[in-house]
Amino acid sequence: MLENLKQKVYEANMKLPEYGLVTFTWGNVSGIDRESGLVVIKPSGVDYEDLSPDKLVVLDLDNNVVEGDLNPSSDTKTHLELYKAFPTLGGIVHTHSVNAVAWAQACEDIPCFGTTHADYFYGAIPCARHLSVEELEEDYERNTGKVIIECFKERGLDPKAVPGVICASHGPFTWGKDAAQAVYHAVVMEEVAKMARLTLAVKPSAVPAPQHVQDKHYMRKHGPNAYYGQK
Repeated sequence: MLENLKQKVYEANMKLPEYGLVTFTWGNVSGIDRESGLVVIKPSGVDYEDLSPDKLVVLDLDNNVVEGDLNPSSDTKTHLELYKAFPTLGGIVHTHSVNAVAWAQACEDIPCFGTTHADYFYGAIPCARHLSVEELEEDYERNTGKVIIECFKERGLDPKAVPGVICASHGPFTWGKDAAQAVYHAVVMEEVAKMARLTLAVKPSAVPAPQHVQDKHYMRKHGPNAYYGQK
């Protein structure tokens, strides 16, 4: 079942340790087949060196396991909420990458200080709020997804233009058109989180890049008249 998607999600998961985004098993990647509404995700707590496509878990959007003998990632319900709310998503990544987590633990948005950030994220990367005690006790992982969705709705953010978020005191989630692009955005987020941290170390009073500079760099890659790269 979904052998092609399993292979792609497996390869995307294996990119996390390759790019230094995870320690031990602190991360997961999923992908969705929109036609069937089925999601493929990494099993919980399985070491990357022991991972293989046949060990991935297939679920429907109601969190019912369709195929697989292992427990799915503990973050599965967060992924499912995001897939249901944001129909353009084809893959999702969660990590505990150090620099992005530093901003999450500070409960601060990651500011757009320059063009590297602006090339991929349109504006600051938002930090979603803490869950309440009631939300946490009711269903921590599902409500984590709902809080991310709430954050984007309240701020009027487009998940295609801002392909990621950090959750207060927790860490980053990124996404894309497929699992590979979601990993790409996870790498970019970690790099710009590091750059932003270093910027403030150099100059604590630094302010975000001018809006016209941010607009230019985002739009030349993603706007209606984008010209970056090859046809």
